Amino acid sequence: MSNPSPLTALVGIIASSVQALESAYSQQGAAFPSLDEPYSPGPLNNDATVAATTRLIVAAAHQLIATVREPLETIHDYAPGMYMSASLGLVTDINVPEVLKDAPTGLHVDAIAEKVEVDSGKLARVMRYLATRHVFKEVSPDVFANNRVSSVLVKAHPLEELKTNKVTKYVGATGAAIVGHITDEGLTSAPFIIDYIRDSPKDALAPFNLAYKTKATLWDWYEEPGNEWRGLRFATAMTGGGERFPPTIFTEGFDWKSLKEGSIVVDVGGSVGSVTFAIASAFPHLKYIVQDLAKVVDDPGQKFWQERSPQSISSGAVTLQAHSFFDPQPVKNAAVYFMRLVLHDWPEDTCIAILKHLRAAAGPSSKLIIFDMLMPYACPDPAGGPPPPPAPLLANLGIAIGGFITAVDLQMLNFFNGQERTLKQFITLGAATGWKFEAVNPGPLAALVFSTV
Repeated sequence: MSNPSPLTALVGIIASSVQALESAYSQQGAAFPSLDEPYSPGPLNNDATVAATTRLIVAAAHQLIATVREPLETIHDYAPGMYMSASLGLVTDINVPEVLKDAPTGLHVDAIAEKVEVDSGKLARVMRYLATRHVFKEVSPDVFANNRVSSVLVKAHPLEELKTNKVTKYVGATGAAIVGHITDEGLTSAPFIIDYIRDSPKDALAPFNLAYKTKATLWDWYEEPGNEWRGLRFATAMTGGGERFPPTIFTEGFDWKSLKEGSIVVDVGGSVGSVTFAIASAFPHLKYIVQDLAKVVDDPGQKFWQERSPQSISSGAVTLQAHSFFDPQPVKNAAVYFMRLVLHDWPEDTCIAILKHLRAAAGPSSKLIIFDMLMPYACPDPAGGPPPPPAPLLANLGIAIGGFITAVDLQMLNFFNGQERTLKQFITLGAATGWKFEAVNPGPLAALVFSTV
């Protein structure tokens, strides 16, 4: 019997996966959520099997579309992607999802426009563009309502407060903060990727610097007068982004039980210490040092620990230490130095300097753990890796997995000239700084373990 055609194979993946998905919901006595209804957490939101099944459907559906339609139609779909960014940025900025929050049957665009104080004719065009792509629903001509997708953009504050208080507008609203950040700083900087890669300007750290005509890093730019609210929005977006990574990534990514009582673990660039909190809660026999800039550990860091585990600070089990990883590492011979989502924010030469500081401080038995995303190839990896998905799906499941990390990779390029790395690139980076690769524990964030010998 011959193998099925790619089209038949993709349809088969979709059909069998949809059946499995509906069966999983049926066993919970629930129906799969409707696209037309606002989002609400369900009983299977964090189910790993359901998540894997969903990724197969998404990967196969996107590949099926790319396979069956004319190539030029695909290009016509992808090339104007900036209009999606601009449209999402607009409705988020002027608070359209909030206007529709209490109008489940929808509002006429004239009424929406009056509340958000923009031209109704132009707003209708933006809303129809989004509804055509399943963000909002056009329930009748020029009448729009929130749906499952648009409802995640609703912010946490009343509409009138959103209009008058720009600084706290995005606090508590992860979805809106992510969209705001990407469609503001990101969208402004993205066109300069062309100049940055083509011309290799010597006086610009990243496309962001070309766009905003600044020599400051994004971090320093956020602290300039007038940009503080953007910094707060970014922090909100990253807090929500961090929630996609469960604590088990950190507690199970390394054999912490193998460390002797009182061994020192250093959280390098650890912000307030949320990862240390997860590890210390599971492995209290160790001593922990959370390092970040003074403005982070002195106020929000202290508050974080006082609210969650004040005894950890008072007993000395956890120490908050002001330190920049651009400077020599003050803690010598620690059992473990670890970093979470740090290296992707910096150019290669900066990453080398950071890791060399740690290597100079390390003892013969010290370990380095890098918690970071691994860039998957869109083709099979000759060096091995996880089992491949069913044919003819891409090795990285296309948009379902590779879509997110490749987008983050370009965002790192856009803002910092940073990058997401393949396993091979991490191993090479370690070797260039005196760290020998030992093992990797894969997952949404991989745990890469290095030793000094």
